[in-house]
Amino acid sequence: MSVFVDIKKKLGAFSLDIRFEAGGETLALLGASGCGKSMTLKCVAGIETPDSGRIVVDGVTLFDSERGVNLSPQERRVGLLFQNYALFPNMTVLQNIRAGAKREKDRAKRERAVRQVMDSFGLSELSGRYPRQLSGGQQQRTALARILVSAPRILLLDEPFSALDSHLRFRLEQEVRGVIRSFGKTALLVSHDRDEVYRMADAIAVISHGRVDVCGGRDAVFSAPRTRAGAALTGCKNISAVRRVGENRVYASEWEMALSVTGPAENARYVGIRMHDVRVGGTENVIRCRVTEVIENPFSVTVMLRPADRERAVPIGWETEKRIWNQLRADELDICLPVESLLLLEGGADAESS
Repeated sequence: MSVFVDIKKKLGAFSLDIRFEAGGETLALLGASGCGKSMTLKCVAGIETPDSGRIVVDGVTLFDSERGVNLSPQERRVGLLFQNYALFPNMTVLQNIRAGAKREKDRAKRERAVRQVMDSFGLSELSGRYPRQLSGGQQQRTALARILVSAPRILLLDEPFSALDSHLRFRLEQEVRGVIRSFGKTALLVSHDRDEVYRMADAIAVISHGRVDVCGGRDAVFSAPRTRAGAALTGCKNISAVRRVGENRVYASEWEMALSVTGPAENARYVGIRMHDVRVGGTENVIRCRVTEVIENPFSVTVMLRPADRERAVPIGWETEKRIWNQLRADELDICLPVESLLLLEGGADAESS
């Protein structure tokens, strides 16, 4: 119930150099478009072949360049859910799911497994329909049923909700979480959506420029992302380059302000703070700012603030409740960047690629 991946692959100017492992959990590969996360999934599935390295799932070596091992996709027993679900358009729901069960040679066992998975996914009444006659959610359930009836060693989900509207996405996330729990083995989820990752994953590997930038438990990665890419991909929108000016002091060059920080800052190249962690008033890292823009969100307000006497500084975003902003409504505010909320960040793969 584990996966180990340590592979390299070069595609033109792009280099994939990925290493991670997981066991009996949902590991999300979180990254921007083109970072190599979907390519990693294809290498695990056997659709793409790495130039070198090793892939082991459940104690079975799927790929080992040194030993000359490269199992076919069929031999790997990997369940890959594509973005478009890849259902056979000329087959009914029943026929699609039967296609996933063809490894089982005993016809009675095969039919029993097909019927059981169709019942568990609520697809029995749709058995005679073709993919074009199904909703997006029904297509996804059919694709998952086809995968699970094949008894895969690992479940791979490549942006499974990207084609769905927000309401349907949230409902199907709940269904897929249930599927993963009942699967009981390792699942790899590829996504660029930090909220989706937070809801779905147990652990996160942040991928940037073809490399794992930071990897760890979900809560640990969100609370202390360690690198600039990790912070940005987990939703931190206030990030500035820094230089160290004291043992516990840095100068944020883009915000044009000196800040006290916790711990030594020798390796810090950036500092970040999440918009909801900015405070009005306070006693530390307080600076007078001018309001440059007020952006209204459905249930909150984002106030953009620039140090009052520094016209070239990059504004800092502060997100707050509409009720609080309606009470304040000022042209200038004293804002506080709490020491405990500041993220000291390394360059990570961004720095290596520059």
